[in-house]
Amino acid sequence: MSGPHLLIVWHSRTGSSEAVARAASEGAGQRGIILRACDVGPDDLLEAAGYLFCCPENLASMSGEMKEMLDRCYYPVLGKLNGRPYATIIAAGSDGEGAQKQLDRIATGWRLRRVADHWILDTGAQTEKEILAPKTIGETDLARAREMGEALAQGIVDGII
Repeated sequence: MSGPHLLIVWHSRTGSSEAVARAASEGAGQRGIILRACDVGPDDLLEAAGYLFCCPENLASMSGEMKEMLDRCYYPVLGKLNGRPYATIIAAGSDGEGAQKQLDRIATGWRLRRVADHWILDTGAQTEKEILAPKTIGETDLARAREMGEALAQGIVDGII
């Protein structure tokens, strides 16, 4: 993609993070690129002007696939992303703060700049059956994700975030 764009990076096992990432991508339209975390390389991060990271919290930390992408890309882009905007959506059965803190620490190391309040999408899944079940995200949350994608992408294109 030519020109400044939003990179939306996602990982999901049960559909919640993927659903909000895809909704954010709809909102971003042509000003955004959506990639699953396992498909993201350092060049994808370098080519983007800003980021939206969407992943679930698993056992009080971000999902392994998201963490692996960050591990793989961290040093090749270190010192090259300074000041770029980012936002996060964490899907969790309750708290979500562990994954949020991990992502924020990595973003701090990259010198990224948070431009939207963190969003923890509480799915309410508490039992093994609920946790493992495919998730359906309600229209209110999908609309919020579309709005976030649109605002982030437009802010990047307009140079205001």
